[in-house]
Amino acid sequence: MAFLEAKNISFTYPDEKQHVLKDVSFSVEQGEFIVLCGSSGSGKSTLLRLIKREIAPHGEKKGEFFLENNPLLTIEAEEVAKSIGMVFQDPENQIVMDKVLEELIFGLENMGASTEEMRKRVAEIVHFFGLEGLLDKKTYELSGGQKQLVNLAAVLLMEPKVLLLDEPTSQLDPVAAREFIGMLQTMNEEFGITIIIAEHRLEELFAIADRAMVLDKGEILYFDHPRRVIQRLGLDKNHAMYNYLPSPARLFLDQSSEKHSSLIPLSVKEGKKWLNNLQVKVTNKITEKITYQNVLLQVKHLDFQYSKGTNKILNDLSLNVYEGEWLTIVGANGTGKSTLLKVMAGLARTQRGSIYYKGKKVKKQLSNEIGFLPQNPKLFFLQDTIEDELKEIIHYHHVNAGEERIQELLDLFKLEHLLKRHPYDVSGGEMQKAALAGVLLPQPSLLLVDEPTKGLDPDSKQQFGELLKELQKQGLTIVMVTHDIEFAASYSTRCAMMFQGAITTEAPSKRFFQGNAFYTTVVNRMTRGSHIPDVLTVEEARLSWHVQK
Repeated sequence: MAFLEAKNISFTYPDEKQHVLKDVSFSVEQGEFIVLCGSSGSGKSTLLRLIKREIAPHGEKKGEFFLENNPLLTIEAEEVAKSIGMVFQDPENQIVMDKVLEELIFGLENMGASTEEMRKRVAEIVHFFGLEGLLDKKTYELSGGQKQLVNLAAVLLMEPKVLLLDEPTSQLDPVAAREFIGMLQTMNEEFGITIIIAEHRLEELFAIADRAMVLDKGEILYFDHPRRVIQRLGLDKNHAMYNYLPSPARLFLDQSSEKHSSLIPLSVKEGKKWLNNLQVKVTNKITEKITYQNVLLQVKHLDFQYSKGTNKILNDLSLNVYEGEWLTIVGANGTGKSTLLKVMAGLARTQRGSIYYKGKKVKKQLSNEIGFLPQNPKLFFLQDTIEDELKEIIHYHHVNAGEERIQELLDLFKLEHLLKRHPYDVSGGEMQKAALAGVLLPQPSLLLVDEPTKGLDPDSKQQFGELLKELQKQGLTIVMVTHDIEFAASYSTRCAMMFQGAITTEAPSKRFFQGNAFYTTVVNRMTRGSHIPDVLTVEEARLSWHVQK
């Protein structure tokens, strides 16, 4: 008997002719761990929100959901709210209270639970999640990873039968993301909670999932065991979904003559086991060409805190940015990476230290010379259409030959067809590109980007990476803050790590990632310490390896 079932679900948003979901039917057994994957706009978030009845989007819906054989629409609202829990992509959108303890009991209070019942449940969940040290903290003081853990704990206090998660790790650093997924695995295995999680980062999830559902243009393409899904998608390397596959699986499909699904590695452990039987010769050694010597921006001994008496966010931080390079800054949530970018952009004033640009001390914001793309591109837009926004930027910055510059960027970014659209009505990848076009209109020499791949599917991510690489070739210097280690390893020329408000280590990208245990790529963790030559990415293995038969 199916525990959760969808029958012929179709959905269309108001004033849209195109179906977001089209005749979707599936059933999920109790205690299953389901991974939902697909490109941006494939209908993943819409499907999850339709299951979570209280936040179902407005539009025309056909078909029916069933929970334990009962139509979802006929179940009492309070019962549905308790039975189906959901964790959102952005932890900020879910937190409603000032203090962590208040946030945890908010749902229970609304359900009318007794004080004794609340104390018992909170005590259990706090011990299980190790949240003792956070209970009296203000929710706005928490890092992204801590906020997401609090959200998960608050949802689990309601003791749901089904847990839905919409890209919950997109804002977490690699260590916090791994811990969060480990926590989900424990909840699934120890307590039998049915989990459906939509994600673009599939490296860890395919290894623990019972089944994977692939959505494409609102229809189910595959719904099967992860290995069988990978085998089918792997038959066509030009398939739009091929780049979504986890790195161990893509490395296997690229380098192995065996294509049987039972042999496909899903984890680093399985990948190492497979590599032990391979003989690999390096045919094309990839070396890093370091030619960046002229200092473009220099920060010296920066101290920054948001108010007196609070901890320093930046603590005696010094860093050089060289002309023409792509520098990536990584580190845990809350170490001050985004704050450093804001200080570099002139959007935050430090208490101590100096910033030099092209050898001169910076005393005011250089918005024509230094472009800043914030973590949330929505913050960038003030006008009703993308075209109006770009024209306003020309006017504000007095850009010479502005119309020609707009056309040049529209051609480069392929945005012509979106000019008349409202910025909020385009996909995440398109919005990111439109915001970047606006930042680049005044032709800055230095571009600062904060978490540019957040929420982007692998295809959009690759397009964005190639776009930035092309701009770098044209002379643009890039400083990027990201948690996306795979993206950083593929595109940046140098990396630095922040810890406790300072830069602790920096090196050319290859050397940097090869020297790290956690802040490195999945492929590097697979190849390191074996007889196989070290590589960082599947693409690097493709270019440099020759597997001997």
